[in-house]
Amino acid sequence: FNCQRHPHHRLIITPTNMLFSTSTIRHITRGPALHALQRAVSQQATPALANIMVKPVFANAFIGTTRFNSTVATADFGGATREVGKVEKTLKALDMAVVRQIKAELMEVDANSDGRLDAEELKKLLNKHHKTFTDEEIIDIGELFYAGKAGGSVSFDRFIEAIDFVAASAEDTKKGSEGRGTSNEHFKEGERHPLGVGRCAAEYMNAGKSHGFYTEEELDVKVTHVKPVGIRDNLAYSAVKMFRFFFDTATGWRSDNINTKNILNRVIYLETVAAVPGMVAAIVRHFKSLRTMQRDGGLLQMFLEEANNERMHLLTFVRLKDPSTIFRAAVIGGQFGFGIAFLTAYLISPKFCHRFVGYIEEEAVDTYTKIIKAIEVAPEGSDLAQWKYDRAPKIAISYWKLGEDGTVLDLVKAVRADEAEHRDVNHLVCGMKEGQVNPLYDPQAKLDQMLLKYVNDLMAREEKEEKK
Repeated sequence: FNCQRHPHHRLIITPTNMLFSTSTIRHITRGPALHALQRAVSQQATPALANIMVKPVFANAFIGTTRFNSTVATADFGGATREVGKVEKTLKALDMAVVRQIKAELMEVDANSDGRLDAEELKKLLNKHHKTFTDEEIIDIGELFYAGKAGGSVSFDRFIEAIDFVAASAEDTKKGSEGRGTSNEHFKEGERHPLGVGRCAAEYMNAGKSHGFYTEEELDVKVTHVKPVGIRDNLAYSAVKMFRFFFDTATGWRSDNINTKNILNRVIYLETVAAVPGMVAAIVRHFKSLRTMQRDGGLLQMFLEEANNERMHLLTFVRLKDPSTIFRAAVIGGQFGFGIAFLTAYLISPKFCHRFVGYIEEEAVDTYTKIIKAIEVAPEGSDLAQWKYDRAPKIAISYWKLGEDGTVLDLVKAVRADEAEHRDVNHLVCGMKEGQVNPLYDPQAKLDQMLLKYVNDLMAREEKEEKK
C-alpha cells in the first residue's frame, strides 16, 4: 500500500500477519488513503494489529519494522502455539500479539512522535486502563517516572523489554523457580533497572500507600505475631508485655469492661505516645544523613509519615472527647519520659526499637480488634452501639476518605488498618541491611508493579477478544 503524500512509503502485509515497512512511516493522510489502509489491515492482519492503524500519524515509532525479524519464532504458551515476542532482542514472557498491542497503545500516546515515552505520555497510557489504575496511582507513577528518569524518557523497545522482564520474573515467582536469579539481582540490587530509573525519588517522595480508600480486604485485618528470635527480640517482647500489664492495671482495662469512656481514655493517651517512635527514628536518621552526607533510602520519609499518621489518630479521637487538665498533664509526663527513653534506646540499637514498636503495634491491633467486636455486639440503645451509626468527625472523613456517611465504627476499622501497617513495617525494618532502600517505598518496585498491572490488564483484554 502506497501513501498518497509520500508514495515511496510503502506498507506490506505479509501472509504471516507480520508487518514490515520499507522506510519509517511518518505520515498517512486522512480520507480515502487512511480508510483503504484500515480495510486492508483489518482483512489481512490480526485484530490486535488492526487496532494499530487507528491513529493517522505514525512518526518515528517502529511498529513491525525490520526490528521484528522476518523469521518467525514460535513457542508453546499454555497449549497454544504463538509467536515469540521480539523487539531489539527476543523476549521471554511476551508473545508478538501482546507486543503489537503495547506498541499500538504507545503510538497513540506518543504526543511528540519521537518513539519514546515520557512521564506525561506514561500517564496518558495508564489512563487508557482507568479500571486498573486509580487517578491517584497514575499521578504518583507519573511523578516517580519523571524523578527516576530525571525528566527524561525511555524508548518504546526499552519499555517493552521492562514489561517482559517484570512479567517473566512474576512467572518465576509463581512457579517457585530460581532460574532467573542473576537477572533479578541485577535489576533489583544493581545500578541498572529495566526502565533505567534511579532510586533518588525515595529521598523526597512518599511512595507508600495512601491511608484513604481502604478496601474491604485491607480493613479485614488479622491479628498476627512475629515470634521473638534471639536476645534482642525477647527483650523487646518482654518490655512490651510488661508495659501493657502495668498500663492495663493502672487504667482498669479489661476485655469485659469496654465502653466509650474507657476506649477514648485509652486510645487518646496511647496515641500521644505512639506518635513518638516514628518522629524519633526520622530525626535520628535525618541527622545521620547530614553527618555522612549519604542517602537514607526512603526510611526517613516513611517514619515521618508514620508519626504523622499516629498524630492524626489523636486529633481525630479528641474530637469525640476533650481530655481534662489532669489527663493532659499525664500526657506531658508520659511523653517526656517515654521520649527520652526511646531516643536513648534508638541511639544504642535501632533494630531493638523497631522490634519493640512492632510488638507494640501487635498489641494495638489486638486492642482495636476487641473494640470493633465490642461495638458490633453491643446491645442496641447503648452508647457503644451508637458508634455504628454516629457520623465520624469531619477530620476523619477527609483523612481516611470514609465517605459522607462514614461512622465512628468505620473510623476505628481504618485506625486498626493503620496500626497493622505500622506493625508490619517495623518488623520488616528489623531485617533490613544497612544502606538498603526501603522496599515499601522503593520507586523501582513501584514502577515494577505498574508494569505488571498494565500487561496483565492488556492480556486480559486479549483473552476476552479471543473468546468473542
